[in-house]
Amino acid sequence: MSGFLYGAALQWKLDIRSKSLLVTCYIVPLIFFLLMGGIFTSVMPEMKGTLIQSMLVMSVSMGAFIGLPPSLIETYGSDIKKVYKANGVPLYSGLITMFLSAFIHLMISCILILLLAPVLFEAVLPANIPEFFSALAIYMTASLSIGCILGLAVKSQAKLTMTAQLVFLPSIMLSGIMFPMDLLPDSLESIGHIFPASWGYRLMLDNGFCFENLWYLLLVFCGAAIVCGILLKGQRDE
Repeated sequence: MSGFLYGAALQWKLDIRSKSLLVTCYIVPLIFFLLMGGIFTSVMPEMKGTLIQSMLVMSVSMGAFIGLPPSLIETYGSDIKKVYKANGVPLYSGLITMFLSAFIHLMISCILILLLAPVLFEAVLPANIPEFFSALAIYMTASLSIGCILGLAVKSQAKLTMTAQLVFLPSIMLSGIMFPMDLLPDSLESIGHIFPASWGYRLMLDNGFCFENLWYLLLVFCGAAIVCGILLKGQRDE
């Protein structure tokens, strides 16, 4: 346990110095929030009630799909993996520590948005804060688990960039945070339901924390955990 905690602390320090994580977990989401928050609330004043949820979906999606996977490739696609093997360290240890580090960074970014939104844009705070943070943590966990699959399955940074964008962009455009999903054609609305963003958005809304919005995120996490286990086994056998 002490070794795992040391690894988690070390990963946290490395991520703090990571320019990629700084951009994807803090700079871009906060700039998007500052620019689009004013636009959304000016064009659609009623969006003040859902602005926080919308901005958090964007922040989590970017950090999970674009921020986390490159860190995994740097570890599992390099000699660092051999160091794990040589010292008898389980390969899943690195995955878990990077997962937890990204989770904490994203949570910090989300808390900043939660605190700033009412001050800057008169956004409405969630009615039930503990329930809201539970929904956010579940959505974040499901999204990061998909990011883990991307980081383990894709072998090159160039392919990863394209693949991550193919997951990130539909998550944002078809999740309902930009405009109601009812305005989309049935085919695009169905595609939007494949990504966890639309489910996480509904789960974080007031009175949205229910099994109807929760089951798919739990299914995504369980499925992703199984896939990551298979991918790690393949890494170990290489």
